[in-house]
Amino acid sequence: MHTHRHHGHPPQAPASPIDGPQAWMRLLVCVLIGTVGSVGLWSVVVVLPAVQAEFGTDRAGASLPYTLTMIGFALGNLWVGRAVDALGIVRPLMITAIVLCAGYIFAGSSASIWEFAIWQGLLVGIGTATCFGPLVADLSHWFDRRRGFAVAAGATGNYLAGAVWPPVIQMIMADAGWRVAYIVIGVTCLVLILPLAMLLRRQLPDEHTPHAVSARSAGQQKTDLSPGAIQLMLGLAGVGCCVAMSMPQVHIVAYCADLGFGIVNGAQMLSLMLAGGVVSRLICGVIADRIGGIKTLLISSTLQMLALGLYIPFNGLASLYVVSLVFGLSQGGIVPSYALIVREFLPAREAGRRVGFVIMMTVAGMALGGWLSGWIYDLTGSYHAAFINGIAWNLLNITIMVLLMMRTRTPRQPQMAMA
Repeated sequence: MHTHRHHGHPPQAPASPIDGPQAWMRLLVCVLIGTVGSVGLWSVVVVLPAVQAEFGTDRAGASLPYTLTMIGFALGNLWVGRAVDALGIVRPLMITAIVLCAGYIFAGSSASIWEFAIWQGLLVGIGTATCFGPLVADLSHWFDRRRGFAVAAGATGNYLAGAVWPPVIQMIMADAGWRVAYIVIGVTCLVLILPLAMLLRRQLPDEHTPHAVSARSAGQQKTDLSPGAIQLMLGLAGVGCCVAMSMPQVHIVAYCADLGFGIVNGAQMLSLMLAGGVVSRLICGVIADRIGGIKTLLISSTLQMLALGLYIPFNGLASLYVVSLVFGLSQGGIVPSYALIVREFLPAREAGRRVGFVIMMTVAGMALGGWLSGWIYDLTGSYHAAFINGIAWNLLNITIMVLLMMRTRTPRQPQMAMA
């Protein structure tokens, strides 16, 4: 009868793979896949001026490919997240490698800005999504004690892609033009992601699968809120923090140009911000393993709001570099914290779609914030009001997180699962 948990016979029980060497190996592979596959978020930004010039379109028309890429990325996190819950990560990743390759080759052969935008949104955006939310949700099942760090590290792929890919793309463009650059990216995705995906074929033993974990416990944190209410709160919080986050990320280059510092300085500030983001993701992961997802998110979100406020008084060249680094160091931990909160509060077997939904909402926040900041700029003729708008949205995020924390009671002892 006592087959459930028997610690008396170590020879019969193989070492758990959770938090073990296999799990860390998996994390490394996920970071590599994320770094390769997240090219979709950056390539469109790098080739945009060349594409705009070739197709002779205005700035609004040239922004369309980026907008459609982000819509594809948002929906892809949700759709592929659902698929990963049902199929595991390997098959979706292999399909993604093919989809990205096709997307880049088709986009690189486009005859118009519209055609380019459609391939970007339909194939590149959705393909890129697999290498973010769904990949991190799957990884979260392999870690328990170190889940915070693992999820945060797994999510650094998209920032690393922002550091690695743009210089490479610019180099190819300088030699052979943006179309060749796109075909090279597509082939690279196929050649690298397929074998890396094969390294993730190992399955968790039955007792550690999301379905088994869900049967044992409905999450470590106890709250009287329904799963739907928690998911809605996290979605709204995701919009709030990312409207704020998008203000510097989307507009720093234009802001620098307006202040007379030129585009190059703005691009360097963006790189510095992303480098800071990688560092803060890893630090927040370590912190989250000690204090949980909600408190980590609250700290990160409050720091982001304070850093956003620093942009208002400090607009000299040197101080903007410092503020951009501070902003990057403050905000990197926010998005991975949502994945942790989902795992703390919601059933493990639904992790893919639940994380996918929240990531989708954060991307919607980035898209809304990028547009809102531009609209406020056009209305007022300066970015000051846009920074204040970002701070207000950030406050919404903090308020929701405080509410969720107040409705949480952590049991002193893990409750035994009902047989």
